[in-house]
Amino acid sequence: MASGKRKETALLAARAGRYREYAPPPPLRRHFSRLWSHALHNGPPAMLAIVPDGYCDLLWIDGRLVVAGPDRTAAFPVIQPGATVIGARFAPGAAAPWLKTPLSALVGCSVPLADIGRKDTPEFEARLADCPDLSATMALLGRLLEEAARDAEEPARDAAMIFAAADGGRPASGLLDRLGMSERQLRRRCHHHFGYGAKTLERIRRFQRFLDLCRKSGTMPLARLALEAGFADQPHMTREAGELSTLTPAVILDQLGMRKRAD
Repeated sequence: MASGKRKETALLAARAGRYREYAPPPPLRRHFSRLWSHALHNGPPAMLAIVPDGYCDLLWIDGRLVVAGPDRTAAFPVIQPGATVIGARFAPGAAAPWLKTPLSALVGCSVPLADIGRKDTPEFEARLADCPDLSATMALLGRLLEEAARDAEEPARDAAMIFAAADGGRPASGLLDRLGMSERQLRRRCHHHFGYGAKTLERIRRFQRFLDLCRKSGTMPLARLALEAGFADQPHMTREAGELSTLTPAVILDQLGMRKRAD
């Protein structure tokens, strides 16, 4: 019963408040794919579903810098209404060398950055806490990350190639010759840089393609959405959506579709 109730009441985080993305400054673009802010609406608390996307993020939330590791399935964090979260999304292949931690150790976890061992964390947190408003906090976070980037290891190019293949609907196994690695080595690299294997990453990126299509569509039938996203058929999409988000495709389309946003 609890599972069924969750499917009816969970609200995709993208629908809860005002979410904005920003291109990172040029010195950060090797390490971070985007900066973002998410200001939640005031009002009664809702059950928020944060669905997996294959990324790892650095968050400024509740006065702390926190690493949000990659998820296999939807997370349902408790975030106070009216709160604002600021984030920096690591580029594929950048998080593990930056954090000096394999992402397999962070799957499904939110860990204070200080606990991972970055010695500059208390100083960064103190400076961010003194910012008077959101724009100042965003600007300072970018500058602090630029400072840290000077000593950061370069992102792993093979991980970026694996992510790009999954994002484009191509199996990572097709890259083995280009990457010069075996299936076993591919599995280890994926667990190190994404937290899980290539097949799971491919499932998650296919689900994200479905979400993108939902945001652009108001009238496309679910069967067509399934094929456009790369699912075998509509039942396949329904199973995957349920496992990754606890929501049905119809509920997701209702929350993200253009008609809903226009309302």
